[in-house]
Amino acid sequence: MNSLPHLNGRAALAWAALEGLAQPQKRIPCTWLYDQRGSELFEQITDLPEYYPTRTEIDLLRRHAREMAAAVGCAAVVIEIGSGSSRKTPLLLRELQAPRAYVPIDIAPHCLEASVASLKAQFTDLPMYPLVADFNQPLRLPAELPTPAGRHLCFFPGSTIGNLDPAEALAFLRRMADTLGPEARMLVGVDTTRDPAALIPAYDDPSGVTAAFNLNLLARLNRELESDFDLAAFRHEARYDHHRGRIEMHLVSRRPQEVHLLGKTFRFAAGESIHTENSHKYPVDQFQTLAQAAGWQPAGCWTDGEEHFSIHLLGRRRS
Repeated sequence: MNSLPHLNGRAALAWAALEGLAQPQKRIPCTWLYDQRGSELFEQITDLPEYYPTRTEIDLLRRHAREMAAAVGCAAVVIEIGSGSSRKTPLLLRELQAPRAYVPIDIAPHCLEASVASLKAQFTDLPMYPLVADFNQPLRLPAELPTPAGRHLCFFPGSTIGNLDPAEALAFLRRMADTLGPEARMLVGVDTTRDPAALIPAYDDPSGVTAAFNLNLLARLNRELESDFDLAAFRHEARYDHHRGRIEMHLVSRRPQEVHLLGKTFRFAAGESIHTENSHKYPVDQFQTLAQAAGWQPAGCWTDGEEHFSIHLLGRRRS
């Protein structure tokens, strides 16, 4: 399994925590939610009845993956960003014509190991090159990766692009255009819902799984950085920002308190929060405008009947 050098786990987590907790609005990037326990909890979230994105995207893939594959063409090298459990991947791989290789990219090594083992059992003749990396950083594809006889296809499901601010999403799409080359295609899953009545339960479910997922970040800091967060002194909160078109996850201090981490003291007022995640929601035309600004051309779009979710096919824009 390949790993990029910028992922020095403990040091990177320490920097993110110290830098983020020193801000006026305390924050820690959402990539650090995904240790082994966090990844397990997120998989539970995707099965919740309130969490519509996963089941809606899976249904779109079941109904339209053949059309998507036909638009991509044969002999593609498939690169999946933020692959996680790769739960949706077989729906696409089964329809692609003679894919040449598969490169799953994820920040969590345990997820990669498990998902690649499962996929190898299903696609025995498909070479796989798992890569441990943070897609927010520049990517270098594995050196041993075969040159595609067709084209590179970047598969980016799950509306993970929504975790990036619009400027970050634009920069990411530009980097992928540079990395993948002039004949590349992208398949990007995008959450289009902006209805708080659907969003708040999806990110703050009554069974408390999302709360456990968010609070697990503090448990990780305690375990890996020897901080002294009292998990009972924080609560999970989901907020919808109408102006920015995004849902936010926060960990809110229940009382005034001090937390110690790596020799630093961080003070919290009652009600003060740590901002842990954003999930931006893009109507179809808004996402296509963003993609075009990054050098991509819309080549197809599939949505569910209620337009809660969309999957976009992008090709490189000709200059």
